[in-house]
Amino acid sequence: MPHANSTDVTRVLVTGVRGKTGLPLAKLLVARRGVEVRGGSGDPSTVGVSGVRPTAFSWDEPAGWAAATDGVDAVYVVRPDRADAPDLVRALLAGTAPGTRVVLLSDSDGGHPGSDHPAGWAPSVERVVHGSGRPWTILRPGWFMQVFTDPRFYRHQIAEAGELPFPSGDAGVAWIDARDIAAVAERALIEDGHVGRTYRLSGPESLSLPRTAQLLSAAAGHPVIHRDVTVDEAVAGSEGFERDLSRLTFERVRAGGFAEVTDTVARVTGRAPRTLVDFLSADGAALRRASR
Repeated sequence: MPHANSTDVTRVLVTGVRGKTGLPLAKLLVARRGVEVRGGSGDPSTVGVSGVRPTAFSWDEPAGWAAATDGVDAVYVVRPDRADAPDLVRALLAGTAPGTRVVLLSDSDGGHPGSDHPAGWAPSVERVVHGSGRPWTILRPGWFMQVFTDPRFYRHQIAEAGELPFPSGDAGVAWIDARDIAAVAERALIEDGHVGRTYRLSGPESLSLPRTAQLLSAAAGHPVIHRDVTVDEAVAGSEGFERDLSRLTFERVRAGGFAEVTDTVARVTGRAPRTLVDFLSADGAALRRASR
């Protein structure tokens, strides 16, 4: 367990503490004895996790990073999905103490064939972490199950239109619960044996999109069909870097890049990752249609 400070307390900064992985990670860390959790957010007043110290942190305000990272032993870096992410992460880590443990939330694109090209965005961020001089662990998860219940993604289409518009090209996806990613991150931040490791994370099974729609139907209480849209349809309405990143991601889905099933969650945490059925049994009520 890292202890850069002179006390028996391990101080951890969780960037993006209100996010899909940041929130469950903060709760896991708070439950550990001897861990002080700083919850990084652009608006600290919205950080309402018991035991978490609200901390001002925004990728748009680097002047505040020194205060957020002062005295920390470990930092969970939720990579910002923007074109200047490599420069931002480099600057953040340069301001931390040399022994600060770094766990980067990357994605499965970080190491796909051909991603070592200098123009590759995700691998560029990973190379920044590798070259930071800090002890590091990289997490490369696939698609979060939470995209089904998040209104910014597919919740409304599933609940109201009864469809899942997703360009799969008949490839499968090994959906993963963000809470399982958080469980791996918790151990990498606190426990020994994870430094210098790159963990590819997936759920326990690769599901076709039609099979995924069947499971969503059962949870939603009404039929949900998979509509295999084109990549152009999937990225319609977005622009710039967001559009380019989304296009790359969907193209990799169609190429089977998110179908691989790994045993990493079980090996690191000692517990099998949640299935999509498990996730929907707990959170699937969000997909039910409102009473009319």
